[in-house]
Amino acid sequence: MRWSIEGTAYPVIRIDLEEGEKVYAETGAMMMMKGNLKVDTIMIDLQQERSKVKAVLEAIGRKLLSGETIFHNVFEGPGTVWISPSLPGGIKYIESRGDCWIVQDYSYVAHYGDLDLDLAWKGPKGLVLGDLVWLKLCGEGGFWVSSYGDVIEVNVEDEMIIDNMHFVALPDNAQWEVVKFGNLRNFLLGGEGYVVKVRGPTKVYVQTRILPPLAAAIARFMPSKWSELLRLRL
Repeated sequence: MRWSIEGTAYPVIRIDLEEGEKVYAETGAMMMMKGNLKVDTIMIDLQQERSKVKAVLEAIGRKLLSGETIFHNVFEGPGTVWISPSLPGGIKYIESRGDCWIVQDYSYVAHYGDLDLDLAWKGPKGLVLGDLVWLKLCGEGGFWVSSYGDVIEVNVEDEMIIDNMHFVALPDNAQWEVVKFGNLRNFLLGGEGYVVKVRGPTKVYVQTRILPPLAAAIARFMPSKWSELLRLRL
């Protein structure tokens, strides 16, 4: 299997598959393809060694709690497929060598190999951050993540403070905790709120932009219910 990132500001993943090679992607992520690819839509949980009832419940749990799709499209070679992320930004490939990775739920794009997809519970930390789970990938293979903005790999030697909205992925064995940002003035007026403190040595992937400010900026130009009613009356 060969792959490459094509494009600049809004790139896509090109994956060249040999006979029998497979790649799994979110439904709707295929931009184009060529060759003699076989395409199927599956529930990944049912492909793993677990009971059907447990597999279905875990898939529904991922959908309800993290927004992750229940079904995935699997592309089997020979042929070429171009995968387009849902987020307008960068793409990063991460290799998994029998270990586990924690991934922001909306950042997952596609994967290959013998990887299990599961939920990573945040516990009380999730209540602070506003959501309860991340996505967890374990096993041998590789996966691609996307972000709003670019994706940067950061090597943490000792300790680093990361805004929780900028987090994309980190190893499951990394040490981290949620803390308030600075003093009370910073916390209330500084626009940061809670941050994630990561202790090294480890690596973490972060995104250079976050969606809430963009959504707020767009909302300013969206007509409100009251302005729409006034326009209709006029």
